[in-house]
Amino acid sequence: MDAFELERLLEAVRSGEIEPARAAEQLRQAPLEEVGGFATIDHQRGLRCGFPEVVFGQGKTPEQIVAILKSLNRNGQGALATRVSHEAMTHLHETFPEGVANSVARTFRLIGTSADEPKVGRVVVVTAGTSDLPVAEEARVTAEAWNCEVTLIADVGVAGIHRLFNRLKDMKDADVIIAVAGMEGALPSVLGGLVDCPVIAVPTSVGYGAHFHGLSSLLGMLNSCSSNVVVTNIDGGFNGGHVAGLIARRVGQARTLAAKKDKVHVS
Repeated sequence: MDAFELERLLEAVRSGEIEPARAAEQLRQAPLEEVGGFATIDHQRGLRCGFPEVVFGQGKTPEQIVAILKSLNRNGQGALATRVSHEAMTHLHETFPEGVANSVARTFRLIGTSADEPKVGRVVVVTAGTSDLPVAEEARVTAEAWNCEVTLIADVGVAGIHRLFNRLKDMKDADVIIAVAGMEGALPSVLGGLVDCPVIAVPTSVGYGAHFHGLSSLLGMLNSCSSNVVVTNIDGGFNGGHVAGLIARRVGQARTLAAKKDKVHVS
């Protein structure tokens, strides 16, 4: 049950169309839905956490992903799947031609009605190199699913640090920055010393042998001396985008509320 369904149910109780006992029974049954014997869908995660359940596509068959997305997209509320294989992506496009596939991010998104609402919160995704784009794109898609305004700035790592300085003007209004980097993972520390907002560092598995599949960038980020830097797991684009969406949305909502109060005060 999403927020719209809950409001409709409560309105029906208020108008006398539904008895309170029957409404209570619906609420007890609404949170979970068994799908095909392979998934249990949490329909009230959006009400509790602000963001609906997301499908982790890795290890799931195309048919399983389709069935879960159909359940999540009930009433057109939208749904997101990550780590989607090429085979599953083709199957999803055939089933949901209106869906948005991102082959770089390996995501598939059904855009819900909330996309028509004004954007809330500003997120900037920054990559150290072009090779970090798959993780960065996953972060961008996820933050956009939060209905945030998202800007992607690619290939501004410390190997050519003047490139980063040249783009700082594009980050000045960010509520949160996602810094995606492999190799030694230096970008978030540098960024943290240049901006006045949280920096979510996302280490990637991009690098040569001693990089240990992302472990060196992870440890480098965890040891950052910039106090506004926090770190996700290796290749955790979804996690970075999700937390950035949470932060930016709260900041955006507070900014909107403050503007309304100022308008009332001036009037």
